[in-house]
Amino acid sequence: MFGDGAEGLAKMVEDIFRERGRPNAYIVGSEGSGAIALGLRYGAGRMYHAVEGDQEVYWTGPSIGFDVGGDANKVFALVYDLYDTEELFQRYPSVEGKVYVVGGFTANYLQRGNVVVVPIKLGAGWRIGANVGYLKFTKDRNYLPF
Repeated sequence: MFGDGAEGLAKMVEDIFRERGRPNAYIVGSEGSGAIALGLRYGAGRMYHAVEGDQEVYWTGPSIGFDVGGDANKVFALVYDLYDTEELFQRYPSVEGKVYVVGGFTANYLQRGNVVVVPIKLGAGWRIGANVGYLKFTKDRNYLPF
């Protein structure tokens, strides 16, 4: 079972690279989220940028939809067309669907202007549903998701 999951995750990353090319930054971190129709998400990680070096990054986001459950994830986000790291720190609209029964993996595609963020998540929990919301990246930890 784990072999099939790892193979599916590897194929997903391979397809993203084939479509978008090499990112000029990436984020490695972790995230927790939960929802009962209204959802919240909190994450923290380190962004590695090809030119501007590395720095701590935090993200939060509310959501609404037909969504219930919770999950905790390791996150690897590919970041494209980020030439000034200040451009990352804004809200990115998000549409997401998840089915986690014990564990799972997902990938989304977030875009704001020219900057594209592709979070790839591998985690555990129980979660099923679909939602809309946004993801807001910040330099400092924020407990309010708005």
